[in-house]
Amino acid sequence: MQNPLTNLLNQRHYLVNDGAMGTELDRRGVDTNNSLWSALALTSDPDAVQAVHADYFAAGADIATTNTYQATPQGFAQQGIDHQVSSKIITEAVALAQVARDSATRSQERLVAGSVGPYGAFLADGSEYTGKYQLSPVQYHDFHLMRMRALAAAGVDLFAFETQPNNDEVTALVELLGQEFPDLTAWVSFSISDAHHLADGTPLARAAAALNDNPQIEAVGVNCTDMTMIAPALRVLRRATEKPLIVYPNNGDTYNPSSKTWVTNPHAASFTDLVPEWVTAGAAIIGGCCRTSPTDIATIRVAIDELE
Repeated sequence: MQNPLTNLLNQRHYLVNDGAMGTELDRRGVDTNNSLWSALALTSDPDAVQAVHADYFAAGADIATTNTYQATPQGFAQQGIDHQVSSKIITEAVALAQVARDSATRSQERLVAGSVGPYGAFLADGSEYTGKYQLSPVQYHDFHLMRMRALAAAGVDLFAFETQPNNDEVTALVELLGQEFPDLTAWVSFSISDAHHLADGTPLARAAAALNDNPQIEAVGVNCTDMTMIAPALRVLRRATEKPLIVYPNNGDTYNPSSKTWVTNPHAASFTDLVPEWVTAGAAIIGGCCRTSPTDIATIRVAIDELE
């Protein structure tokens, strides 16, 4: 089993993750108004997806997360796309990130993480922020397996189990990782309701501690949450696990999952101010989620380089 994230951290101490995909596609005029969200661009405008990856690498990202958060065979099936074609689309999503990585000008090693969003993302009703759904372990396995097989076959360096609001689903994903992909690793990044709880109410410390002895989980953290929750969540995580900690919050704007709209927050704190605080609280990998841009990732890169 390779440990790509750990190996890179041993070289550099801190890593920079990339930022939002959907936000950047919207800014470029790419239609994401669909239950597939940004995954729609994998068929409508793959060049734009590759360009977003390239811009994040140019901004200083060490890791690209593939545009597969909402790219599931089940979701594609609802759009009339069969499983064979959807697997090919997911494979091509990995290639877009790999080409961007291999074309980047900075000579340092970079990783491509295969994004595995939660079942709640497939529901496209905001459930990734509530975790209010329940499947059996077998049903979770069946839901995630085809996408993970396509990502693995395409050569991702590791999986990103991200925006995970439901601890039973996390348990099932980690079991699936061990059963079907013993040579691959993953990070787990939770969707939280506050600094102490997952969105489904599970204590964050308990969820993190349950992963501490699993060698296939290389990092644990939180994403897609308000910037102000990161520091207190890191303190909870640091007491619960010895794993490297990964955080990639939203940019400070406010999201309404019912209307699926954002409200700009002109008073949001900056990454320049917060990154040193997050590192002090234990963060080893820092990036951005919704509403962040290559400019934000460049800001994080500068802050990390100054710390190093």
